Amino acid sequence: MYLKRQITIPSMKTSTNFTKTAVSSLRILTLSLMLGKFPASHGQNAAIPNDPGAEGAARAAAARGHAAFNQRNLHQLGGNGRSCADCHMATESFQLSPAAVKSRFDELLARRLEDEGADDPLFRPVDADDFRVNGEDASDYSNLIENGLVRVTMRLPANVKLLDPVTNQPMAQDFVDVWRAVPPLLDVAITGPDGVLPIHPPPAPARTAIMGQDPNGPNRQGGYQIDARFATLQEQARAALISHAQISVEPPLRMLDDLAAFQKTLFSSSGVENLASAILAGATEFPDPDPELNELERQGKLVFNRACAQCHGGTLHPGTSTPEAGPTFLRPIRRYHNVLTTFPRPAPEFGRGPERLERNARTYRITLANGTVSTFTTSDPGRLLLTGQIADLNMMDIPNLRGIGRTAPYFHNNSAATLEEMLDHYDAFFKNVARTVPAPGLPAVLSSNGTNLDRGFVLPEERAALIAYLLRL
Repeated sequence: MYLKRQITIPSMKTSTNFTKTAVSSLRILTLSLMLGKFPASHGQNAAIPNDPGAEGAARAAAARGHAAFNQRNLHQLGGNGRSCADCHMATESFQLSPAAVKSRFDELLARRLEDEGADDPLFRPVDADDFRVNGEDASDYSNLIENGLVRVTMRLPANVKLLDPVTNQPMAQDFVDVWRAVPPLLDVAITGPDGVLPIHPPPAPARTAIMGQDPNGPNRQGGYQIDARFATLQEQARAALISHAQISVEPPLRMLDDLAAFQKTLFSSSGVENLASAILAGATEFPDPDPELNELERQGKLVFNRACAQCHGGTLHPGTSTPEAGPTFLRPIRRYHNVLTTFPRPAPEFGRGPERLERNARTYRITLANGTVSTFTTSDPGRLLLTGQIADLNMMDIPNLRGIGRTAPYFHNNSAATLEEMLDHYDAFFKNVARTVPAPGLPAVLSSNGTNLDRGFVLPEERAALIAYLLRL
């Protein structure tokens, strides 16, 4: 067992009140959407055809979706007072950062000095650390405030059991809570399933199903959320409404379609919007979404294309979330990756992580395809929770990098606070890969021929240029 500092907040009743400012902003943006005048930070829906009738219908759907996105009573769906916008904050590039959470927490405490009933629906028991123990009386928001992480409850595969941290014996529960960051919504129009190579896992060698489960899992060519478990934005929205807004009534299909339509208007830049238009139109050649670059940024782009683009630059779908199919020698680039961002981290390349993240690790027992039993400890098993396959342990989808300069912190658990820390992590990661899979079998993420280390690593003198370029994506 471990000791941790608890960050607590008194129990609160659900509130559905909007501030006048929020209501005013909502009305202005909704009217702008309906008139076809999108704010520059949102862009237009790249999927809208030129037909005026279809365009008008799409704009109306996006306007309804924006209203639903900000609606806290969710049209009487029995929710807990949260809106989508409470976790996907527009001021945070439609994600949730620890700094924003801490600011809202401090503001709430200050308001409660004058009004005991003051409320912020971001702080609901379902995302409290002690929810499984105290239910609706839970009040420890350490993971949310310190890490910016929310609870994601996943069904355990039939061949996987949690081990009790005290007795080390298998537990009866068939689910696990993992703690994940709230991903930014910008550019979702060009993420998700794209139908291009590579496929995960590759068709050969075929995997052996365990206890009748699909050994490959859903969405073998991309999906939504960090483990790609959802095939559509509608599926993702429905799951979020049920698990985080705790609705008790099935959401209308049109509402889910409208939420998807609104999200597809969110772009990090006009260049990405143009790229999305080309992708959705089925183009085979794509416009470069980069803005005009200065000399340092151009140097950084060269570094990016050498060191990073094999995973974040698929030429068949250049949204930075699709890897290249890669050379077929030895180990081609995979669709999903374990970049060792879970905890505990492997040694010697990685030091021990902060206790605030280490404490989220759990130990699991897994029955393998050959009947043998093994254990592993991790803060997030990734796609293993979808397949029961040990090869998918800690596997995650590749995130979109566009707008990355405005979406700190990074990785699925917000474990890198800055781009510099992110590069520090990858330096340790590539050292680990080079040590464990040496030449002549170097994987494609490190080598173009299996022998030479000509990818992945970023030299110290290249860092400033690469970061300058990443900040312009």
